[in-house]
Amino acid sequence: MSEKTPIDAPGLWIVLLRSYRALSHIAERSISGTGLGLTDFATLEALMHKGPLTIGEIQSKVPLALGSMTAVVDRLERRGLILRTPSPDDRRAKVLKLSLKGRTAVKDAFSRHAADLESAMAVLTPREKRQLRALLKKLGRFAAAAEAKPKARAKSRNIR
Repeated sequence: MSEKTPIDAPGLWIVLLRSYRALSHIAERSISGTGLGLTDFATLEALMHKGPLTIGEIQSKVPLALGSMTAVVDRLERRGLILRTPSPDDRRAKVLKLSLKGRTAVKDAFSRHAADLESAMAVLTPREKRQLRALLKKLGRFAAAAEAKPKARAKSRNIR
């Protein structure tokens, strides 16, 4: 494709979608080899990188319904991968943290997962990865703000 070929939003969307699907298959295959489900892995990965979190905090990082997130936490606790401790700030809340077994499991799984993703993205130079990341973040923020505007307008109409 030449530099002068126009790129429209629907065409760009198709490229994004196909790239996402291809990378998603690689990521899912990488995680399935660990014996963890995708949401289990994502929950453990959040705790590994962010430290102890409440269920609500994890839920903002791993998009699942509250009931589903509770099932994930229950399953991980039964397997001895996480521990629930009382929150020092809220007696109703529990703080989740990795157990030693969980830390070992997620570190091993994450290093394999990261290596698989690095291989899948080896076609990009470090500079291209930084550019792609910046552009995708810019696009995502813009789209999120655009999506929020109609919701805010609809709410203000309902208030009047």
